[in-house]
Amino acid sequence: MIEPQYIPPNTTNNVQQAQGAVLMLQGTASDVGKSIVTTALCRIFRQDGYRTAPYKSQNMALNSYVTLDGKEIGRAQGVQAEACGIAANTDMNPILIKPVKDMHSQIVIHGVPEMQMSAMDYRNHFLPKAKDIVLDALGRLRACYDIVVMEGAGSPAEINLKDRDIVNMNLAGWADSPVILVADIDRGGVFASIVGTLELLEPHETARIKGFIINKFRGDLALLQPGLDWLEERTGIPVLGVLPYIQDLRIEAEDSVVLDELQYRKQEARELDIVVVRYPRISNFTDMDALRWEPDVVVRFVQSVDELGSPDVIILPGTKDTISDLEFLQERGLADAIIKQVQQRDIQLVGICGGYQMLGERLSDFHAVEGTGREAKGLGLLPIRTSFLAHKRTVRVSGRLCKNVPFELSLQDTNDTLPIHAYEIHMGVTEWSTLKDDSRYRPLFSIEAEELELSQSNDDIQTHLEGLGTSDGRIWGSYLHGLFDNDAFRRAWLNGLRMKKGLLPISETFQAEERKFAEFDRVADIVRQHLDLKKVYEIIGI
Repeated sequence: MIEPQYIPPNTTNNVQQAQGAVLMLQGTASDVGKSIVTTALCRIFRQDGYRTAPYKSQNMALNSYVTLDGKEIGRAQGVQAEACGIAANTDMNPILIKPVKDMHSQIVIHGVPEMQMSAMDYRNHFLPKAKDIVLDALGRLRACYDIVVMEGAGSPAEINLKDRDIVNMNLAGWADSPVILVADIDRGGVFASIVGTLELLEPHETARIKGFIINKFRGDLALLQPGLDWLEERTGIPVLGVLPYIQDLRIEAEDSVVLDELQYRKQEARELDIVVVRYPRISNFTDMDALRWEPDVVVRFVQSVDELGSPDVIILPGTKDTISDLEFLQERGLADAIIKQVQQRDIQLVGICGGYQMLGERLSDFHAVEGTGREAKGLGLLPIRTSFLAHKRTVRVSGRLCKNVPFELSLQDTNDTLPIHAYEIHMGVTEWSTLKDDSRYRPLFSIEAEELELSQSNDDIQTHLEGLGTSDGRIWGSYLHGLFDNDAFRRAWLNGLRMKKGLLPISETFQAEERKFAEFDRVADIVRQHLDLKKVYEIIGI
């Protein structure tokens, strides 16, 4: 679908003048499945021919998404925009909160980091003036789209937060939006959570709730029906659908709480064992999603030495607080255990973004960008040093593998056939502390263009080298997120690991982009089967 003409974020458009319909999904609690239901509805409305856009006024997440113009929003809204078949922009998530440490967060406004604030300062000094930001963004979306699907946050019944709410019932009132309340039956107490939420709302807020969706149901619906009948009689509000628990969900998650399920889920033994270290402030863990869906790979997220086992690869992923999470590795004994594995077992150690920074000699945060204002000694495995500066680099990039990359690739692949498309989100500047022609180390990628430069002629493009690895291929790191979403690179790298173990390479298993959109359709089909869409359209006013 071609994206309609878009009004840039620096213009004003009053919500009352907008034409697009709105529908808001709120939940009885966090992690009840609001984001997935929103994604499914976005896909359904798009399939039904409506120009649709997602919207979340304020999002708290470390797993973020880079728009085509190099701005940062919550990953859920980026994914939902993809489900709508449109390019994401910052109006879909005008305020993003990224926790830096306990009670302090980085505040990102229209994709640009503006400040760090404590929770109390944010509530007292920022929220009173946030209304115009979120309503202007919503107004612009409604001027461009037929339907805007709004997602709330947490629960609308948080009594201590309601007076300055900009993401749940206050926003629904400002936008005059109907609300569907989503509840999670898998965690138990679903009827109590719904009725309890209604009891804590004001009458005018309850009046906005036009239906319930019960999510993550396992079992015989006939056994649940008496409870549904009771709920409708008690509240006078219809149950629009009971959605089943969806197995092997492959839509990118935003909240690292999903890693709890992955950590404790029994995983079948496969030929390649990849360990990802789960630090307290892990970010952009969806970098590993494509690896998780490979048929010969098991990906394990670990937090202790005992969980390491004997993997083929250890990955240090991104983090919002590199120095603090580096200290986590050191305090847990993980740093020493990882180095020992690399030295004694001839495995690969990979660092992405913050993990790449950890592999170096030194990290300096003299400007207190991460809130530390200090230096830290890195793992000392790569000759790089990182300084944290106030400017944040958020950009999509394109390039290719350098010739003679240090790690093994499958024999049928050559570097010339492996283009790379990825994105960067980081505040650190990393420099080599050794000569660039040092034969012990090799660069990884030649970046040919940033996304905004792709329309320029080849003569205008300035290439630069990105990433670094040891010449024996055992240790390498890069700032590139989304690296393993590149199908040819992912399979060639995995086949290189297979050959090292004496296993035959296997052919391409899937295309990440195609699988992503097929998953949107699969989830949309499931929701269609179990949701009264005719009633939903009536609620919207279509």
